[in-house]
Amino acid sequence: MFHKEGHKIVMISIALVVIAIMSIDYFVTLSWLRTTLMLLVIAFFLIILQFFRNPKRLGTLHDNHVLSPVDGKVVVIEEVFEKEFFKDKRIQVSVFMSPINVHVTRYPIGGKVVYSKYHPGKYLVAWHPKASEDNERTTVVVENQTFGQVLYRQIAGALAKRIVNYAKVDAMATQGADSGFIKFGSRVDLFLPLDADIKVELNQKVKGGISVIAETK
Repeated sequence: MFHKEGHKIVMISIALVVIAIMSIDYFVTLSWLRTTLMLLVIAFFLIILQFFRNPKRLGTLHDNHVLSPVDGKVVVIEEVFEKEFFKDKRIQVSVFMSPINVHVTRYPIGGKVVYSKYHPGKYLVAWHPKASEDNERTTVVVENQTFGQVLYRQIAGALAKRIVNYAKVDAMATQGADSGFIKFGSRVDLFLPLDADIKVELNQKVKGGISVIAETK
């Protein structure tokens, strides 16, 4: 199953692959070179397909849990001052996505979207300390009765040139449902209450919509 953000690119890629293979078959006479070039074209197409995949996730939905919004590796767990929305101290948990990860962003909790804002910016590498403040990004806050308000921030990386955000203020978010997409390597930051019980460790691999990042104590 492919994400809707990739439908157009996948269709264009199919056309280009067909043209490329036909051209190679027609113009390249050396059999080993023809075979090599065809394999490279097919490999490139497979990379495009895997990047836009959108696997169905059957995680257990629970108001006491904050689920990982994306697939990737936990690269930050620390107490920070969140200055855009909360303007106070929060626990930041950041998940880095490589180009081979699923890049669908999912709602970490269910509830009401109370804030959603896009920020243009730079394209520093996603793990850069200033990426959360300087890079192109979107900030979304979802509120429910159990966790209160949870903020997640999609951050573009050096390769990511487009962030897609579906979250609209006053809309009702379903935990684990698609909330956006980031094209190519990037990162998502979560900002949680200080009393949240963090359930992940640094360098741990997590899956969006399934892995529990934190729960209420």
